[in-house]
Amino acid sequence: MRSAAAAAIAALFLTALPSPPAEAAATLTNTGFESGGTGTATPAGWSTYSAGGQNAASFTESGGHSGGYRLSHWSSAAYKVETYQHLTGLADGTYTLGAWVRSSGGQNSAYLALRNCGSAEQRTDLPPTPNGAWIRLVTSIKVTGGQCTVSLNSDAGAGQWINVDDVTFGSGTTGLTVRGVDVSSLKKSQDLGGTYRTAAGVTGDPLAILKSAGANYGRLKVWVNPADGYNDKARVLASAQRIKAQGMKLLVDFHYSDIWADPGAQTKPAAWAGHSYSQLRTDVYQHTYDVLNALKAQGTTADMVQIGNEINTGMLWPEGSTNNWSQLAGLLKSGASAAKAVSSSTQVALHLAHGGDNSLYRWWFDNATAQGVSFDVIALSFYGYWHGPLSDLQANLDDISARYGKKVLVVETAYAFRLDSEDGHENIIDTQAELISGYPASPAGQAAWLRDVMNVVEAVPNGRGLGVVYWEPTWTAVTGNGWDPADPSSGNAWENQALFDYDSKLLPAAGWLGHR
Repeated sequence: MRSAAAAAIAALFLTALPSPPAEAAATLTNTGFESGGTGTATPAGWSTYSAGGQNAASFTESGGHSGGYRLSHWSSAAYKVETYQHLTGLADGTYTLGAWVRSSGGQNSAYLALRNCGSAEQRTDLPPTPNGAWIRLVTSIKVTGGQCTVSLNSDAGAGQWINVDDVTFGSGTTGLTVRGVDVSSLKKSQDLGGTYRTAAGVTGDPLAILKSAGANYGRLKVWVNPADGYNDKARVLASAQRIKAQGMKLLVDFHYSDIWADPGAQTKPAAWAGHSYSQLRTDVYQHTYDVLNALKAQGTTADMVQIGNEINTGMLWPEGSTNNWSQLAGLLKSGASAAKAVSSSTQVALHLAHGGDNSLYRWWFDNATAQGVSFDVIALSFYGYWHGPLSDLQANLDDISARYGKKVLVVETAYAFRLDSEDGHENIIDTQAELISGYPASPAGQAAWLRDVMNVVEAVPNGRGLGVVYWEPTWTAVTGNGWDPADPSSGNAWENQALFDYDSKLLPAAGWLGHR
C-alpha cells in the first residue's frame, strides 16, 4: 500500500520536529491531500504531531481513493502520529466526519476522531483491509463552543500503515437505531440449565446482561410445529415478554417451516405439505396474523417482522421458489399484509443471506418490486468467512439502500472468539483457514469484527443504515440444546461464536452493542 519512494522520503524526515498548527478555519481544507503532492510530511491545511518526534510517519503519496494522492501513516520503526485540523467559527450543533480509509491492521490503534469539540471525544476505528479496498467511515459529535479538531491517528508497529483520503466534515449525525441480539435459543438453554454471567463473573439474567451492554432489540425465530416444541408460537410469546420487560424492541423472524429455513432449504411445515398454492397463501396470512396478534394481545407488539428467513431462493418450496416469482410475491404479500393488519407501525423486512453479493440483491429486489411486494427494510445476513470482505458489504448496502429507497439492516452476523469445541460437536468455524484475515479467533478479534460491521452500516448514506443484530449470542454449549430439534444429543456447533465464553462470562464484543 506504499511505494519505495515514499519509504525513502519518510526516512529523510524521521527526526523532523512537530509542525506548527495550521491557521484555524471553519471548513476543512485540502481534504483530498492533492495540494503538495507526493512526500509532503505536513500536507497543506493540516498539522502533524508526534510526541516521539516521528512527524515524518505522516506523509502524502500517490494513489488516492479519488484524485492523485492520499495521506499515509507509515514508518520502518514503531510510531505514534496524529494528522489534524482545528476548526473554529462553527455554529453549535451536530457534525459528522467522514473519510475513505485503508489499513494493514494490527496497530495498537488506528482511528478517525473528533475532539476538543465541547463534548466527549468520538472516534471510529479503521478496519483491516487486506484486499486493498477502500472503506468509508464516519463519526459524529455535538459541537458546543464553536470549535472542533478533526484528527487522524495511528499508534503502530514498524511497517504497519493506514491510508486516508476524501475527508469530509459537515452538519449531520450518525448512529445505529438497531443494536440487536438474536436470542432464539435462549429459553431452551435456560430450561436445560444454561447459566450466564457478567464479565465480572456475576450470574444473572442474560437478557439483562445484554441490555446493560447496550442491546436494544431482541430477535426471535418462529417455527410452525418444531419437533422439540421450542420456537413455536407459545415459546415465542413467553420470550417476547422477557424482551419487552427489558425495555427492548422485538423483531420476529418467520421461517414458515418446522425447522431451519435458509437459501439451501425452505421446507414447508408438515401441516401444510399437501396444500395448494392458494391455500399456502392463506396459511401464510393466518399463521403470521395469529402469532403477531397474540403478541399484540399480551402487550408485546412486534416492532419489526421478517417475512421469511434468508429467502434468496424463495420459501415454501416448490410453490414459492424464485423459479416462479409471481407465486413467491403472492406469499410475501400475504405475510406482509397480515403483519400490517395487526399493527400498521410494525416494520416489514425481507431477508436474504450473502450480504456482499450485490448482483443477487439487485436481481432479487428488482423482481420483488416489479411484482409489487411492499416492504420497509432490506435485511441481510453477513458472515465475513462466507460472504466476502467488508468492502463488498459496504458497496451492496450503499447501492441497494439508494436503489430501492429503503433502510438496510444486517440482521445476522457473528465471529469466533476461539476455535475449539466445548461440547465435542464440530464447530461451524473451527480452523485458522476459515478465519477472516486481520481478525483472529480471540475475544479481541470477535470484538473487532462486530465493531467493524457496525461501523460499515453506520456509514450508509442518508441515514439508511439501520443497525446490526448479532446472531445467537446466548447459544452456549448446553446438553440437549443442539442444532437439530429432533435430536437431543446433537451439539450446537456455535458456542465458539456466542457472546458468552466457555465459563459463561460476557465477552468484550458485547460492549459494541452500546455503539452510538
